[in-house]
Amino acid sequence: MSLDRPEAVERVEEIVDAVEDETMPVPVREVWVYGDVALGLDPVERLDVYVTKDILFKDAPERADEFQRSHGVDGVGKTVRAAWADEHPEHIRANASGHAAPEKCLAAHLLGDDEPVHLEVCNASFEDNVTQRLKGAKMRSDYEQILDPRGACLWIDGERSADAFRKLRDNEFVFPTLAQSLSMLGLDDDEASEAAEAVKAYRERQEGATVRGDVV
Repeated sequence: MSLDRPEAVERVEEIVDAVEDETMPVPVREVWVYGDVALGLDPVERLDVYVTKDILFKDAPERADEFQRSHGVDGVGKTVRAAWADEHPEHIRANASGHAAPEKCLAAHLLGDDEPVHLEVCNASFEDNVTQRLKGAKMRSDYEQILDPRGACLWIDGERSADAFRKLRDNEFVFPTLAQSLSMLGLDDDEASEAAEAVKAYRERQEGATVRGDVV
């Protein structure tokens, strides 16, 4: 399953609309796209979206016990907004420990189960996380989880970038290959080629909507 390019761009706009207009489980600061859609490919095999979130503090901790009793999930009112959970109880998601997982809640709210969309969620900005993930991957010699640095910021601190959306629609972003991009970030040529192949192979194994949460 893939998306025609106009459909992929429209889907990104819908995600930004939701972030702008709807209560999110956690505060969102930035929305980026990267990979296929930013490169102008058609069709878009997988739509990659990056969301920078703020860590929630002191939302409504007094309601945590209430949601634990009603939904069997800890941390609502602490790690995700209680007001959001009131509006969207069907989207409450927990991690393996039974605690409300912000990244999974965001994915449940923003994505359909079967659409070929990957959501990255982190407290750090896209550019900072690209650097951190690459540093960690290089130390482990495990490149599958590298974040493709070829991205475009579409929304930040409540402001939509009309220019970025125009460039996205008109295929005006120009990026090097992934291997070249990784070389520019400090990998030697052999490492960069190996890393690019690892990222490609990993992406090809993914199906449906996927989400990854990260804390830097």
